[in-house]
Amino acid sequence: MTDLLQRIHKGMTVYDREQNQIGTVDYVQFGDDTDAAPGTESATVSPALNNTDHSLVGDLMSVFVTDKVPEVLRARLLHSGFVRLESSGLFSSDRYISPDQIQSVAGDHVMLNVHKDDLIKRT
Repeated sequence: MTDLLQRIHKGMTVYDREQNQIGTVDYVQFGDDTDAAPGTESATVSPALNNTDHSLVGDLMSVFVTDKVPEVLRARLLHSGFVRLESSGLFSSDRYISPDQIQSVAGDHVMLNVHKDDLIKRT
């Protein structure tokens, strides 16, 4: 699963399992179970990481600072890694994608094996 996350970058188009375009990649975070070299935990820089606590734990927790993600899901996402989706549509919520919800990555496209409604909403 880590290999998939390493191939994803900000701006890629994301499609659900019905091949509907559902948004773009806003941020990628490798999980704490990866073999990534130190300092390469995030594939893109997020404005959410601009805080006064510059430790890795402080940076990771700040990704969720304004989100009401349940603690169990937050811990799972931080452990396995995640992609933050900037959703398309006027009334769409941004969402989090876990590595197990990614079917494939090809070119500038991320294909999911779930529907958009199956993703964790960013509130």
